[in-house]
Amino acid sequence: MCGIVGIITRKQTAIQGDQVSLAATMLHRRGPDDSGLWTENNVGLAHQRLSVLDLSPAGHQPMLSPDGRFVIVYNGEIYNFRELRRNFEGDNGLWRSNSDTEVILATYAKWGVDCLKRFHGMFSFAIWDRKERVLFAARDRMGVKPFYYHHSSNCFAFASRPRVLFSLVPTLSKEIDEQALRFYLETGYVPAPYSIYKNIRKLPPAHYILFSDKGLHVGRYWDFRQIQTESSWVQRSEEDLLDELDEIVTRSVNSRLVSDVPLGAFLSGGIDSSLIVAVMAKHLPRPVKTFSIGFAEKAYDESLHAQTVAKYLGAEHHCEYLQVNDLIALMPIFQQEYDEPFFDSSAFPVMAVSRFARKHVTVSLSGDGGDELFGGYHYYQIAHKLNHFFCLPSQVRLGIASLVRVLPQHKFKLLSGVLRQPDRTSAFAFSRSIIKDFNGVLNLDLIQRTKGMYELFLTAAGAFPKGLHPSEHGMRLDFFYTLPDDYLQKVDVSSMAFSLESRDPLLDQDLVEWAMKLPITWKLRKGVNKYLLRKLAYRYIPERMLNRPKQGFSVPIDSWLRGPLKEWAESLIFDKSLVASLPLSSRAVEDLWYLHQSGRRNIHPFLWAIIVFMDFMKRQGCQEL
Repeated sequence: MCGIVGIITRKQTAIQGDQVSLAATMLHRRGPDDSGLWTENNVGLAHQRLSVLDLSPAGHQPMLSPDGRFVIVYNGEIYNFRELRRNFEGDNGLWRSNSDTEVILATYAKWGVDCLKRFHGMFSFAIWDRKERVLFAARDRMGVKPFYYHHSSNCFAFASRPRVLFSLVPTLSKEIDEQALRFYLETGYVPAPYSIYKNIRKLPPAHYILFSDKGLHVGRYWDFRQIQTESSWVQRSEEDLLDELDEIVTRSVNSRLVSDVPLGAFLSGGIDSSLIVAVMAKHLPRPVKTFSIGFAEKAYDESLHAQTVAKYLGAEHHCEYLQVNDLIALMPIFQQEYDEPFFDSSAFPVMAVSRFARKHVTVSLSGDGGDELFGGYHYYQIAHKLNHFFCLPSQVRLGIASLVRVLPQHKFKLLSGVLRQPDRTSAFAFSRSIIKDFNGVLNLDLIQRTKGMYELFLTAAGAFPKGLHPSEHGMRLDFFYTLPDDYLQKVDVSSMAFSLESRDPLLDQDLVEWAMKLPITWKLRKGVNKYLLRKLAYRYIPERMLNRPKQGFSVPIDSWLRGPLKEWAESLIFDKSLVASLPLSSRAVEDLWYLHQSGRRNIHPFLWAIIVFMDFMKRQGCQEL
């Protein structure tokens, strides 16, 4: 894994290499092993390398094609690069390295933009064509690797993280994008193509860029949204489907075992990570190195489950034990590396396990994607149950909503809010939002000038096949937004903060497309979530070891805000000048704080998002929106 930086100015003036190199050093954690710079006239490319394949100087970047026409900076892994390389045997001369970077260059030189259809992997890269003076850049299908860019009349600039662009383009304004802010306050993350900054954009997953003197073109090269479920698969035997799924998962895991540095896996003891480790154990000639963190507090501790699975699989298991409050010590790294507001507090344990794993390995496999593809989250069961209410006349549904609203428990307030939504997609968006029924915190003029999360989800859902089950609708919405912009960003930033490469076997293109075709009856079956993937895991590991409620990484943000983080949070919430510069009701924010302190409602996700944003604004020196 690496960090990439580049700039092309409109004026035919020489690029200042020192400025580009300095910007790249801000990505040192992403690539501590090597750095490189290439400049020519008004073009500058820089690279920070984390050496994983071909550790020799032959893998150095920026890398030029053999004929010198193309120059690339690249972040990621192309898992099928060896198969692609066979396309050039006998007609491409001698290879100069054993890296996948060189294969990307050769593939682009031969097939142009269509090269993207051949890549299986995670990547963001940029290739400069010195002859045609065109920049070609792309991001992987699932959005595992980030790509931020700025485009103006003066230049086009890009980087792996947005903060780098302010060093690369010193005149770039830090003005906040109001639309991005509203999405963040409703979802907890900033969805592509937005960034929190008005003049910086994030290339969406499965998209590419062509930039030249003629202008900027952004296109899509892959789209899962119209993949139809295969209704005939309902009649297929369970064993037949399991055999096919087993083969795809095994192929995906094996392709991600190619590495010239030590490799291991995160292991929680849940379905996804346990299945990944089990397949690794079957095909690696040595015990798998596995990593988890344990907590003294039982409510947050999964370490015993991970140890049980690791012992059964013969893994070389490593576990670091912490107090939950020890994670607060990671706050400075969180503030530095998450250079956009980011509410997901599970970033703290992900940072902790990444820091621990990096002491032993450079690459770690994880189980991300299994829940969105196979129905693991409780939201999908909720969508399934709520479907019955949305079959009722709207007046009846709204009447039920009014009745449950008066009940004091937090869960009934949420149920009422869901039932008040106009349709199933909006209901799912409400259940997935962090703002819930606290819209009064946002200033009315912000609401009037921008779109909300519901409109965001409705637009995406408009491209889905007709007749999808409401739960399948929810899974695809999560796969479109929540997975890349929340979960995958969390793993990328948290792992790269400690120079650790994370790979996601369950997000292989073949597996994703297969799972999209799988009918809902094989995902949510007989009251069991993630049914088929769970059954596959049972082929490798006894059911008794895995059959437990989903736990997941979590931290006690609610109690932190009443304890060790209370003083810090209050210094932000009651900073009159800070709050006055934001499109928030200061009175509503204060009321939210007092409501949380009282313990009457569980509103800490939204409150935490507000506090993180306030802290971000104060540290960034952003004055006004």
